[in-house]
Amino acid sequence: MENTINIGIIGIGTVGSGVVNMLTEHKELLKAKVGLPLQVTKMVSRSFKLESPIEGISMGEEPYEIIEDPSIDIVVELIGGLEPARSYIIDAISKNKAVVTANKLLISQHGFEILKLASERGVPVGFEGSVAGGIPIIRVIRDALIGNEIKMVRGIVNGTCNYILTKMFNEKKEFKTVLTEAQSLGYAEKDASLDVDGIDSAHKIAILSFLSFGADTRFRDVYYEGITNLTYGDLQYAFDLGYKIKLLGIAEKLKDGISLRVHPVMLPKDSILAKIDGVYNAVEVVGDYTGPTIYIGKGAGSKPTASAVVSDIVDTARSIYQRKKTKKGFSFLPRITKPNIVDISELQSKYYIRLEAVDKPGVLAAISGIFGSNNISLKYVLQIERHEGKTVPIVIMTHISKEKNIKNSLKLIEKLDVVVEKPVMVRAVDNETQWSKRRYGA
Repeated sequence: MENTINIGIIGIGTVGSGVVNMLTEHKELLKAKVGLPLQVTKMVSRSFKLESPIEGISMGEEPYEIIEDPSIDIVVELIGGLEPARSYIIDAISKNKAVVTANKLLISQHGFEILKLASERGVPVGFEGSVAGGIPIIRVIRDALIGNEIKMVRGIVNGTCNYILTKMFNEKKEFKTVLTEAQSLGYAEKDASLDVDGIDSAHKIAILSFLSFGADTRFRDVYYEGITNLTYGDLQYAFDLGYKIKLLGIAEKLKDGISLRVHPVMLPKDSILAKIDGVYNAVEVVGDYTGPTIYIGKGAGSKPTASAVVSDIVDTARSIYQRKKTKKGFSFLPRITKPNIVDISELQSKYYIRLEAVDKPGVLAAISGIFGSNNISLKYVLQIERHEGKTVPIVIMTHISKEKNIKNSLKLIEKLDVVVEKPVMVRAVDNETQWSKRRYGA
């Protein structure tokens, strides 16, 4: 065996630079933990140029300089996107090279294909950096909780949305104002739609579902909503009712299939997830033996993500050093099946609803009548202000109801002449695992 583990990195941006810095700064520490030195020998980028050469590292523009180099042991893909990243990874695995990636979009859509090939070739694939940055949640699910049947995974997996919701509530500001501030501070992209529309969270929950349940679940299976329709008023009304609103990604294993969804949730304000603020992420995993366990940390940024990538590099290097290039960590692959995806319309929950309606006699009676005709029982109906003939907010909390009945009601209510805006709806839970206990007896 060679006396060095050689690493090639495709894509040198903020994360790639962080990986190189960490491997360099902690060179002796990592050598002691692995048993051999780790050496980045080649880096490839078509846009980034080094200001000055780094000793021992060659810089190129063609990824196949790394993929086809027989001396490279580990290929690190950090360019993101579907193509050509997918082709690079598939070709690297086909040449029996270990792969490390932080590409959540790719893993959420082609994870099964990639891991199946890696299993057949007997090479490891690491993707810890694809979900929740500095939280080692993939390794927790893959290794630490491997003896459990996982019932549910849910959590705050997008730091941008959590930052926005936190700042909206704390500073009594509206969504657009806080989004603009977050963009100016670098917490949100100029086009923040991937974050605020729930798409980024949907990619991550698809990956966590795949790992947790041994099921071929993908991004296309995830129902998602974002936070763009929430106001400061919604956050304050929720708080007054005993809740805080968080954007959650949720994967539940149910009797009749798997439920995959991303949407705002009203959580009891004293619950652990409700207290996670700012750019922090938190993931709760419910195992049949462990019960709920929660993991908290920074979910984005060059250093947390670089830490996750380096952890995969080290784990992979250990396998190489110990001559164990097997399907370590992917023992669930032979029992992968395509599950039944439970439609969001079958969800049962409590619901918060805010309507903007004209204040006139008979309005509340008409709205209540529509809910009643759809078998929905109302817990609270609050008309916040009284201004005869003018528009006022009406806040409603339901008892546990079926989602399709709620949506059918809202379609009818939205058509009323006295309702002037599209209703806002947020699902609510009263304890940490309410959905789980009700639906599969955890």
